[in-house]
Amino acid sequence: MTRPIYKLSALAVKAAGPGKYNDGAGLWLHKRQDGGGQWFLRITVHGRRREMGLGSIADVSLKEAREHAEQWRAFARKGFDPIKEREKQRREAERNLHCLADVALDAFESRKAELKGDGKAGRWFSPLELHVLPKLGKVPVSDIDQIDIRDALRPIWHSKGETARKAINRLSIVLRHAAALGLDVDLQATEKAKALLGKSRHTPQHIAAMPWIDVPEFYRTLEVPTTTNLALRMLILTAVRSGSLRFMRYNQIEDDVWTIPAHQMKGRLGQTADFRVPLSDEALRIVELTRPFDRDGFLFPGLRKGVISDMTMGQHMRKAGLPYRPHGFRSSFRDWIAERTNAPREVAEISLGHVAGSQVERAYRRTDYLEQRRQIMGMWAGYVTGEEEAIDENF
Repeated sequence: MTRPIYKLSALAVKAAGPGKYNDGAGLWLHKRQDGGGQWFLRITVHGRRREMGLGSIADVSLKEAREHAEQWRAFARKGFDPIKEREKQRREAERNLHCLADVALDAFESRKAELKGDGKAGRWFSPLELHVLPKLGKVPVSDIDQIDIRDALRPIWHSKGETARKAINRLSIVLRHAAALGLDVDLQATEKAKALLGKSRHTPQHIAAMPWIDVPEFYRTLEVPTTTNLALRMLILTAVRSGSLRFMRYNQIEDDVWTIPAHQMKGRLGQTADFRVPLSDEALRIVELTRPFDRDGFLFPGLRKGVISDMTMGQHMRKAGLPYRPHGFRSSFRDWIAERTNAPREVAEISLGHVAGSQVERAYRRTDYLEQRRQIMGMWAGYVTGEEEAIDENF
C-alpha cells in the first residue's frame, strides 16, 4: 500500500492561523480564532462522505492524529463505518466502567423529585446500600445476573422479608435505569432471582393499633397540655401520619382547614397536590393550647430545636405500658368509620390521605370530599372526647 504523502509539520500546526488545513489522505486540521484546533478525518464509507473527529490539538499530536486516521481508514477499507465502530467500542468500554454502585446512585438522583423530601431520609436508597451494594457495588452492572442477586439477598430473604422485597424492587429500577443509559443489562434478572429464592417465609408484622373502643379512655389520659400530649391528641383527632403532624405550622391553618403541603405527605409516585384536613372544634381547641409552645411557627417544637422527634410519641405510649404505636391510630380511626358510620369507602380512604379509586376514576373526580370529611372528623372528635355527636343518617 502506498504510504500517504503528508503536508503538515508540527511547527506548521502550531503556527497556522484560523482555517482548515489538509494533511493528506483525508486528515484535516481545523484551526480556530482562539488558537485552538481540532483534528478530523474525511472518509467515504458505502458511498457516503463522513467526517470523524479525532480530538483537539491540545491533546492529540500530529503524529498521533496520523496514527488514529490510519487506524480508522483500515476499518473503512474493510467495509465498516469507523464512526459507528468507535461508538460500539465506547459502549463496550462503558460496560466495564459502570459499576452497580455508580448506576444505583445515578438512578437515585434521577428519582429524588418523586420522593418525600428529595429522598433525604434515605429510605429509598438504604435497602440497596445496606444489603446489595456491599456485595455487588463494584460489579459492572452489565455482568450482574440472577445468581448474583440471589446470593446477595438470600441472607435476608426469609428473615427480613419486607426489606428484601424493597431491595429487589429498587434493584429492578436500577437495572431499568442502566438500560435507559444504553448499557447491556438483563432486565429480567430480578424476576429470575425471585424464582430462585422462592416464596418468602417472612410474616409481616402489622403496626400495633389501639382498638377504637379504647381510644376515648387513652385520650383522657392526655389532659395535661404538654407538647407530647397535645401532639398525640392532634394525631388522634386528624388521623394523619406523624411526619405530617410533627411539621404542622400555624400558617398552614385557615379557618377550620389545615393544608398539608404535598412534600410533607407520604412520598409516593403521583403525590403532587396539597392535602386538606378539616379540623373539628376539639382540634381547633388543641391548636390554641399549643400557642405557648410556639417556636418558628411550629405547633409541636422539639425540646431544644426543630420539631418533636418521631420517637417521642411512641416513647410516651411505651412508658404508659401500651403495646400500641402512634401510627396505629389511623387504623383505629378507619375501623371506627367502618363500625360506626355508613361513610362511602372513597370518603373514608381520602380521610386517611390514601389514593382512592382507579386511575380513570381519579382523573374524573375533582373533589376531596371536604364537607363529608368535616362531618366525619366532627363525629370522631365527639367520640374520642366522650361527647359523641349525633350520627347523620347519611353516615
